[in-house]
Parts: sequence; structure tokens; C-alpha cells
Amino acid sequence: MNFSEIPIIDTHSHFSTGKPVDPQRSESHKDTEEFLDRMRIAANIEKTFMSTYASVIDPSYIVSENEYLRRLCLEKDYLYQWVVVDPRIDESIAQAREILKTDKCVGIKLHPVFHKYSVLEYGDKIFPLAAEFETRVLIHPEGKSGYILPIADKYSNVNIIMAHLNGKDDDQIDAVARAKHGNVYTDIATIGSASNNAIENAVEKIGSERILFGTDTYAAGYIRGRVEYAPISDEDKLNILIRNTQRLFKDKL
Repeated sequence: MNFSEIPIIDTHSHFSTGKPVDPQRSESHKDTEEFLDRMRIAANIEKTFMSTYASVIDPSYIVSENEYLRRLCLEKDYLYQWVVVDPRIDESIAQAREILKTDKCVGIKLHPVFHKYSVLEYGDKIFPLAAEFETRVLIHPEGKSGYILPIADKYSNVNIIMAHLNGKDDDQIDAVARAKHGNVYTDIATIGSASNNAIENAVEKIGSERILFGTDTYAAGYIRGRVEYAPISDEDKLNILIRNTQRLFKDKL
């Protein structure tokens, strides 16, 4: 099977919009929307789920960046939105309620590490909204991902993605395995997935059905190739590259 001919979906990426808080990049690492668009076309990625860097780095940009991305998604067919929420900012919750109603919003994005709060402390301000819409929540973990399990158990109709599967430990793997309702996922959106047994170890321990493809702005073709050339079954490759995403986001695709 020639996997490279299969159009896939990037479920986790970001781009810079020229704000002062955007990551400082060089000619060797670019993250504008225009550049990432070229990268995803070259890698046969037909859709990308995005949030802007400014919105996940600095809470003061959340509302304005969410609105900017909402409008941009209407202009660009390939682009879909993670609406960023900070539970301490009521306006961001109210805004998310409206944006979640749109066809191009795939769920809620939380970055408690950069925004400096605890999901355990504020989860009951966010997850009732996610449960109401039966949507997905993408989280940059605050440490060991197992902390999310009480929330996943309480809000069993919310699918939670604990991002950034890495090759350092079994952190996300354990959280996925222990979720009572099967509603915890992880993604490979990290350079850490390049570790030479990260994906293989995860597939061996939890199967491939709850692992999603993402790039986190790193070279899309490189991350895609990491799956295509992994010594796992064709079925596992298809699950990670596209089938899991089609199933989990079927209401938006």
C-alpha cells in the first residue's frame, strides 16, 4: 500500500500571526499560516486543525485571536479551528459557546501550562460546556497525564486528547489505557515522536485506535513519514494517519 497517496488530517498545529509573543523563529523554522499551508500540501494533508500561537501563549490574546481564526477558517477550506479557552476569562467561555456552533470548529483547546492555571482546579468551568456540545478537548498536559482521569470519568461524553506523545516515558499511554470510558486519546504532535520506539511502544501497549496524527508545526512530511515507515501493521498506520480522526471528528468532516 502506498500510504503517501492517502490524504490525511493534521489534528494539532499552530501558526504565528505576527504578535510580539509569537515564538522567535529563524529561516530554518517558519510557522506562518502561508508557509505551513505549503508544507501540508507537499505532505498530502487535506485538512489542518489549528489554534494561533498568541492565543495559547498569552491569555490576553485569546479572544481576539479566536475571532481572527474563526474568520480565517471561513476563507480557507483546509483550515479548522480549535477554540482556545482560559476558564478564568468568562469572555473566552462565552465566545467558545458561539464558535463551537460553527461548522469549522472541532473543539476546545486548553494550554494550562502557558496560561498558568490547573485543569483540576478549573475543570468544572470548562467541561460542562464541552459536555453540552459533546465535543473534544485538546490539552497540553500539566505534567503526568493521569491527572485528567477523574475529569474524563465525570464527563464521559467528552473526548479528551492529551497531546504530545513522547519517547521519554509512558505518561500519555497510561492515561489512555486507564480511562474507564475510553474517552482519552493522545497525539503524535511533537518532535518527541521521532524517538525510535515512541509510536511502536504506544501501539504495542494501547493499540492504535486512540492515537491521532498531528504535527505541532514541525515538518509535516517528516512526522507523516515517521508513521508510514514505522514497523507496525498497515491497519495501525491507517488508524493513526486518518481513520481515528475520521471517527472522532465525524460531525465536522
